[in-house]
Amino acid sequence: MSRKPELRGRAARLARLIPAAAGPGQAARTPFVLLVVLLLGGGLIGLLVLNSALSEGAFKLDDLQRETKSLTDEEQALQRDIDAYSAPEALQLRARELGMVPGGDPAFLNPDGTVKGVPSPAAPTQQTSARTPLVLAPEALANLPAPAPTAASPTPPSVTTTTPTPGR
Repeated sequence: MSRKPELRGRAARLARLIPAAAGPGQAARTPFVLLVVLLLGGGLIGLLVLNSALSEGAFKLDDLQRETKSLTDEEQALQRDIDAYSAPEALQLRARELGMVPGGDPAFLNPDGTVKGVPSPAAPTQQTSARTPLVLAPEALANLPAPAPTAASPTPPSVTTTTPTPGR
C-alpha cells in the first residue's frame, strides 16, 4: 500500500543513476567489501612487520657502531703504547737496564773480503745521545740465556775472522 512517490525532473534523473537498495546489486557488494578489508588489513600487518624488522636492524647497527668505537679506542691506546715503547729515549733506557752500552766505531767488509775502517770496542763510560747505536756489553752477554735451536731455522755456519781487531 505504500507507493513510491514519483519523482520528476532532476530528482528522477538522479534516482536512475543510483541503483535500488534491495536487489541483485546488494549481494555483489559484500565480496568486494571483504576483499578491500582484507587488503587493508594485510597491508597494515605487512607495514607492522616491516617496521619491526627495520627497528631491529637499527638496534643491531647501533650495537655494531658502539663496538666499532670501542675497538677503535682500544687500537689507538695500543698504538700509543707501541709508540711510547719504540721512542728513542725509551729504547735507550731499556737498553741500559739490560746492560747495553753504545757501540764503538764500526768496521765494514768489502765484497772482496777486505776490511774497511778500524773497529773500536764499546766504551761503557761514553756519553750517548738518542741516535747513538747500542750494543751489548760482554758482561751483559754472560747473563743472557742461549737461544734454543728450532727445527724450522737452520743453524748458521760459524764465522771466522782472519783480520785481527785492534784493542784486544
